[in-house]
Amino acid sequence: MSDKGIIDCPELYRLVLERAKTAREAIRIADELTKQYGYNDYGEAFTFADTKEVWIFEILGPGKGNKGAVWAAVRIPDDHVFVSANAPRIRYLNLDDKENYLASANIYSLAEQLGWWNPKSGERFEFCTVYGSRTAMGSRRREWRALSRIAPSLRLDPNAEHYPLSVKAEKKLSVKDVLDIFRDTYQDTPFDMTRSLNKIGRDGKVTKNPIANPFMSADYLEAFNISSERTIACKRATYVSITQSRGWLPNPVGGLVWLGYDNPMTTPHVPIYIGISQMPASYMVDGRAKFRRDCAWWAFRQVSQLTTLRWQDMVKDVQKVWEPIETKAFADQAAFEEQMVRLYKQDPAKAREALTKYSHDIANGAVDAYWKLAEDLWTKYTNYF
Repeated sequence: MSDKGIIDCPELYRLVLERAKTAREAIRIADELTKQYGYNDYGEAFTFADTKEVWIFEILGPGKGNKGAVWAAVRIPDDHVFVSANAPRIRYLNLDDKENYLASANIYSLAEQLGWWNPKSGERFEFCTVYGSRTAMGSRRREWRALSRIAPSLRLDPNAEHYPLSVKAEKKLSVKDVLDIFRDTYQDTPFDMTRSLNKIGRDGKVTKNPIANPFMSADYLEAFNISSERTIACKRATYVSITQSRGWLPNPVGGLVWLGYDNPMTTPHVPIYIGISQMPASYMVDGRAKFRRDCAWWAFRQVSQLTTLRWQDMVKDVQKVWEPIETKAFADQAAFEEQMVRLYKQDPAKAREALTKYSHDIANGAVDAYWKLAEDLWTKYTNYF
């Protein structure tokens, strides 16, 4: 970190988004802003995407007493997938290839100044280990799982220190495919925390214990003598978003965010087009510090937390609510967008109104369904608590 800078991670995001039109321009602006005003946050990974390119951008503060930032960026090939899981990923850089690699001017000199790398040693410069660490197994395990689902033929080692920066997807991925990865809890692997929590019924059949869930607290894990794993799906998630940047469509239609609040395992992800006039009212309320009925996040948060009390049964009831919302949105997407493209060519203002109504209707419908779902769960499972 740095005690001289004034820009933190969220602020850098906002400043860049206000100014940049392309991913490369976002990197240039981030460099200019942090040089002038300084970056004062911990290490972060940003994903900058436009309709033609996707870049991974990893940035850190320059250390106490220094102003600026140190960063590296790599372009991800069009048919590849990159995974970031709270640990630095960028290893080697070829800064002669500016089409695919970029870095701050101080990337080598700062490492020398801090005594973290000596070019005379003959040791190859590795960004992620010079400026960071690859010791966190919770991060590496998530990288392994996601990359293994995308390219299973690679047979990646779940205990490896490093993985390919990106892998070629072995099939074309849909939004649903990506959501399935976000919902992964290491099921069907040795790292599934529920694998040993079984019970034998009166009929002699072995089933999962109803309270077995992949989001057990430290107290539960200790009581059951289970080692903790940081799964891809997370009960502490504030939101999950998947963006589609499609240059063959008008921007208001081609830019689409699939947004889901809280744990992706228990929430629907609704389509929010960038051409809307504003977000739904309840989605604009930050109620995380205190329960608020007018805050959409709490509708989903309440359900996700309730579900952990009797996971095996309750998650099925929750899925019956979120899955139809997503399924219908996926099924309707192509026809709706075709209609919006025609309308946009005729009247952009009316297209904006229609996009707004469509996004609001689905989002607000999901919120209403989840307030009711929470009541239904309390009613149905009261006798179990």
